[in-house]
Amino acid sequence: MLLKNIIRPINIRNKKLEVKTVIGLSSLKKFRKTTANIDSSDISNYKIIKKGQFGCDLLNTIRTDRFAVALQEDYDMAAISPAYHVFDIIDGSVIFPKYLMLWFTRSECDRRLLFMTDSSVRGEVEWERFCELEIPLPAIDEQKKFVSVYDELFNNQKCCEKNIVNLQLICDSFMEDLAKKKDLKILGDYIQQLDERNSELKIRNLLGISINKKFFPSNTNQTDLDVRGCKIVRPGQFGFVTVTSRNGEKISIGLLDGDAGIVSSTYVVFNILEEEKLLPEFLLLWFKRLEFDRYARFYSWGSARETFNWEDMCSIKLPIPDIKVQRSIVAIHHALESRKRINEDLKNMITPLCSILMKGVVNNLAIN
Repeated sequence: MLLKNIIRPINIRNKKLEVKTVIGLSSLKKFRKTTANIDSSDISNYKIIKKGQFGCDLLNTIRTDRFAVALQEDYDMAAISPAYHVFDIIDGSVIFPKYLMLWFTRSECDRRLLFMTDSSVRGEVEWERFCELEIPLPAIDEQKKFVSVYDELFNNQKCCEKNIVNLQLICDSFMEDLAKKKDLKILGDYIQQLDERNSELKIRNLLGISINKKFFPSNTNQTDLDVRGCKIVRPGQFGFVTVTSRNGEKISIGLLDGDAGIVSSTYVVFNILEEEKLLPEFLLLWFKRLEFDRYARFYSWGSARETFNWEDMCSIKLPIPDIKVQRSIVAIHHALESRKRINEDLKNMITPLCSILMKGVVNNLAIN
């Protein structure tokens, strides 16, 4: 069925300024509260969009390669830009609103709308052409079943995301409580600097260290690079970049958990002397705190380049609880990182699922 037989345009303006909540529309197909300062703006010409109605932007499809459309479910009434189109479903017994939103979420729909854009700079899709989209319509109960499958996966992802927030709060709170302890230890008593060189060229795994506190494969061309002077870093060892200026106010430091690699000779490599007293993973959690980044920047020194040297690292004072306590918080952090990976996998599954579900709709209609 053609879209024009399913939807109708809505054009109610906010002339009486009865609606104060202004929302915007993203290419991620979501409404969001506007971040613009509207205190001195005239929003009387803005369009009113009610809960259960759709909003879409047909002007900028070509700029983002995505069709900006969303079903408004968060507010009883809100105001949106007059440049947007507002529409709703003519007959709820024919099509379920969330089913139509699933159809719009497909990447195939984005490509179709991109193909329909005009030749203007903005790449606008005319309303009349938009209404010529063809929507497959199974029975309303079947539509709701497809939506239910999608909602189940979406709710699982949101539940996983909520658990991540809770676990992150536990980790952060624990580390902050530790930071308030008065019984602090000097880090230099627990670590030692290493200087193993790649003189025999046995290792070609060249690594860098990011401000996200991770090692990563370097994209440096090694064809003509003499790596004999590079330092070797092995699993369970730390490395950090002494230069902290022009580095996003962060220090690049990481704990290697993969294969042995080599790093620049300007990096500092070190390990922990006795892991039964201080776990490397626990120390990394301390390094990941924003307060540690601020500490490293504050104690960096130099002129053209500010550096946080080995001596500065050894001077750090930190709480070192019982090894059992360290293992417990590290275990919680591992669960947190595992949940983050699962959450990313779920998010990556959601959008492709729309295409799979809609393909099933089309196939079923063809058979019947």
